Amino acid sequence: MPLGRALRGMGVLAALALGSLLFAQFTLFPPVRGTHDMVAAGDNLQVGAGIRMLDKGGNAVDAGVATTLTAAVVEQSRFGLGGEAPFIIKLKGRAPVVVSGIGTAPALATVDFFEKRKPEKWETEPEETDTLAPIPAHGISSAPLPGVVDGILLALKNFGTLRFADIAAPAIEHAEGFPMGFEFAYMLDAEWRVMRNWPSSRAFFYPGGQPSRAGELFGMPDLAATLRAMVAAEANAKGTREQKIQAVRDYFYRGEIARKIDAFSRANGGLIRYSDLAAFKADLDHPRVYRYKGYEVLKPGFWTQGPVMLETLAILENFDLRAMGHNSGEYIHTLTEAFKLAFADRDGFYGDPKFSQIPEGVLLSESYGKQRAALIDPSKASMEYRPGHPGKEPVFPVSKGKSFDMDTTCVNVVDRWGNAFSATPSGAWLPSVIVAGTGIPLSNRLQSFVMAPGHANRIEGGKRPRVTLSPTMVLKDGEVVMVFSTPGGDNQDQSLLQVLLNVIEFGMDAQRAVEAPRFQSKHYFASFAGNEFERGRLLLESRIPGAAIARLREMGHRVQVQGPLSNGASPTLIRVKPGILEGGADPRRSRFVYGR
Repeated sequence: MPLGRALRGMGVLAALALGSLLFAQFTLFPPVRGTHDMVAAGDNLQVGAGIRMLDKGGNAVDAGVATTLTAAVVEQSRFGLGGEAPFIIKLKGRAPVVVSGIGTAPALATVDFFEKRKPEKWETEPEETDTLAPIPAHGISSAPLPGVVDGILLALKNFGTLRFADIAAPAIEHAEGFPMGFEFAYMLDAEWRVMRNWPSSRAFFYPGGQPSRAGELFGMPDLAATLRAMVAAEANAKGTREQKIQAVRDYFYRGEIARKIDAFSRANGGLIRYSDLAAFKADLDHPRVYRYKGYEVLKPGFWTQGPVMLETLAILENFDLRAMGHNSGEYIHTLTEAFKLAFADRDGFYGDPKFSQIPEGVLLSESYGKQRAALIDPSKASMEYRPGHPGKEPVFPVSKGKSFDMDTTCVNVVDRWGNAFSATPSGAWLPSVIVAGTGIPLSNRLQSFVMAPGHANRIEGGKRPRVTLSPTMVLKDGEVVMVFSTPGGDNQDQSLLQVLLNVIEFGMDAQRAVEAPRFQSKHYFASFAGNEFERGRLLLESRIPGAAIARLREMGHRVQVQGPLSNGASPTLIRVKPGILEGGADPRRSRFVYGR
């Protein structure tokens, strides 16, 4: 029976009730389901690259690294080839592993250098004077070593099945010409003021003297040439597939590309040297895990902010969240207070474990979570900054001025064999310095270090900055049930945790889970440049019920209500259910998912 006739045959109240129920199931992005495989990423071009690898017989890792490499071409508003990325990989029947494609600080990147450095030209402009920090937000002196290339190659060599030539093919095609995305075009226009100071960036991004418009064909011939040269290094190498992939790595970090980066850095006041690149290696690591209500939640280690989600889960396990009701005042208050406690520990203790002792055994324990949960007042927002004392005293960053959540993209893949891949590629976002003659944008991730003496994340040559990048994988009985990740800087784990709880506690499908109204506490030291601390500030989307907003104000939160889809994160999610894959793509920033 047609829906209209069914509604006409009911009473008015019954018809309204049914209409409301149906409307509640609608989503801005259509639900995506399949039984075979699924790829989720920043746009259709990236997803298409992953699907091509699956069509060639590749696995989730092949698809994931191809998608990541394509993102480094078509989404340079948020991520480029000189950037960084952590990956979580789970092959069927094998233990999950984390790949750390995070570039380290050059040997010359010392506290003394940044304390004495003179501001770069772009920093002296009036718009930038309120964000001056010892480690700048942009420019060549904030560049770590490129990390994502070695991360991609390490993942491909150890866990993939295809050649580098295969996974690079879509990226090369798009570098030769692709339709400019809206966000890319918008940011090229917005960042002209800074990038006009860098001749190589002007030539690369503004070849006609003006920024391209959304939808116009845009080419990157220097980047295409670099990628083709990397493919040639593989083709010319002798030996096994793994040895040929190693030849690509050597060409980038010990060959012609490394020499070009060294020469450009020396000529333009940068810190990267050939010796840094030759010594760099991406790492394999084990995921950190917290078991929440029968689920194993996996995150990269304390060189990221990922364990924040795990500690927050340990705190929240002491509350009946479902009984509070989704996005009620009590629910948002409880999560916000838990976030404040976990982020205080992030700010006080996290850093590269190769250089510092991180009290991770305590921070991720049930008993510590229970201690922290006891600090939450159910009726009053705390304005205190309260790191714990997990056998070590915290060291605080120092707020130097205004800071902005910088950005990233996300890649998630599940293949027909049950292999899974989750990544948060980032760095080398706009405004970026292009290494002349290569098309490679340098990252500016050194700004995520701090200068505070004794801090685990204090800048030091060879150290990884503590990044915000935070891919997520969830297992149940040893099998993958979810992979998800998001852009959003410091907001990543707050948003991802809300998505996780939307599924586990409130039974939402993948698309509703990523679209549901969200909130963000700003009660932490920001991870970028100025390390700004915004005490008690709570950002709410306007779709959150008015009664909840009023209650949060009564509790003392410094509430700021923003637009209906204003949350800065934009995740993708793939759920694995018996015989079915279910995908979600957040419309807040036009994420994309395809399954079949």
